[in-house]
Amino acid sequence: MTIVRMLTASVARDPDALAVVDVSERQSYWEWQESIRKLAGGLAFLGLRNGDHLVAFLSNRRETASLYWACQTIGAIFTPFNWRASGSEMAYVIKDAEAKLVVYEERSMDSAIAALVETGFPEDCVIYLDAGEGTAFDVLSDARPYEGPEPSDDDAICLMLYTSGTTGRPKGVPRSHAVERIAALNCISQLHYRYGDVSLGVMPLFHTMGIRSLLMSTFLNGVLVCMPSYDTENVLKLIERERVNSLFLVPTMFHDIVHYPRLGEFDLSSIGNIAYAGMSMTTALVESCAKLFPDAEFSNFYGSSEIYTFAVRNNLAKNPGSAGRAGFGQVLRVVRAAADEHVGPDEEVLIGETGEIIASMNALDAFTGYWKRPDADEKAIRDGWYFTGDLGRFDENGEVYVLGRVDDMIISGGENIYAEEVENVLAKSSDVFGVAVIGTPDERWGERVTAFVEPADTGANPQRLDVFCLNSGLARFKRPRAYAFVKAIPRSASGKLLRRHLRTGNYELLSDYENTV
Repeated sequence: MTIVRMLTASVARDPDALAVVDVSERQSYWEWQESIRKLAGGLAFLGLRNGDHLVAFLSNRRETASLYWACQTIGAIFTPFNWRASGSEMAYVIKDAEAKLVVYEERSMDSAIAALVETGFPEDCVIYLDAGEGTAFDVLSDARPYEGPEPSDDDAICLMLYTSGTTGRPKGVPRSHAVERIAALNCISQLHYRYGDVSLGVMPLFHTMGIRSLLMSTFLNGVLVCMPSYDTENVLKLIERERVNSLFLVPTMFHDIVHYPRLGEFDLSSIGNIAYAGMSMTTALVESCAKLFPDAEFSNFYGSSEIYTFAVRNNLAKNPGSAGRAGFGQVLRVVRAAADEHVGPDEEVLIGETGEIIASMNALDAFTGYWKRPDADEKAIRDGWYFTGDLGRFDENGEVYVLGRVDDMIISGGENIYAEEVENVLAKSSDVFGVAVIGTPDERWGERVTAFVEPADTGANPQRLDVFCLNSGLARFKRPRAYAFVKAIPRSASGKLLRRHLRTGNYELLSDYENTV
């Protein structure tokens, strides 16, 4: 049961059901499959074969989702990458993935062409949408439908995602048909998705959450409402217009929704299921989401590109800080945390103590190792366990709590301080719209807890925030000793906080606030 056979089954089950919506384009499952077969025929004509990589620098649009399914039809490996990346980053992926075909669109054209020139990639293996050089996507869409054999090896690679590269070059994460199918089914069952759900497809299709939204929707004969890039007002309009009932987003997007000034103008009554992944959500934001969507199921899905399911927490409002219990077929441990030591999987800490979360590689949705990176395998995979790099702890009920990254732990005056614990407190202040905390060098303390704040329009200053922290119950030694009020906290295309940009000074201070960095 390779991935493409799941699409075929959905088409046979309900061919006339609406499958995909993109701006003014709407296709049923039968119509979509017919266009996918033509596209697959066009890709095969250009030389794409079973096991080849198709590298795509595309936003979330119907054509991107169709390319995914066309690759599955042929047995090729769909290899998407951030369309906002630089030319050199794209060039690295083209070479690293050993791309057979490259696809880009107008919004990624400048960087993509620079990458193609740098790599000397042949023009007759390039496809463009909207504008560019190579073969026009529309030409492929009118090709003779693919009639070759479908893939039959469940263990063959069908997808390769690239990690965000927070500590260097991005790493390829190959995923087989079997683990991708299980990952989607895990998500469906543990997030309680239902037949015919209407999902907002705004999480990038170069991100594991975006692929999961696509597969969950297709497996359940649901509707995928494509959104090329995130914009809060457009999200609200699409929810109202398409009667979207499922939102699987990163916390940053939920934050922008609940704080949108004209939120009350939109009908969001269709929403019945909300979930987040990709990063932690503050308690304050959990409470705001629960208030906005009081009747919706609300879950935290904790996982990664490498192993999709670590843990799941349903009924999140009852325990906002929790990432839940280990997912189906998964076993988690918390071991001693040390960024510069080779800790073994048996070095477990006591319940309630903080350490590094590790996950069993025996899980059904686990990868088998990074693409051409034995050094990364050696660091992350030890004795059958995947070291997540996340700090966490277990409680007495077996629920796990994610407290940040091992590399983000702040050691100040010999005390371990977890950035997300401090952020969780500051996020509850009415003076704070957004916040990120890092450790900065300090001669006396070693590291100084430093808070970068996107201020609410309330006249925030360090003194008020210091009093707020002291009154919150946060231990005195954990409170920030320096504040920087910034225009925007740096985030990735998928909404993840980029602390490294704060460490390198890649932010804009607000000059009319009292900055103490």
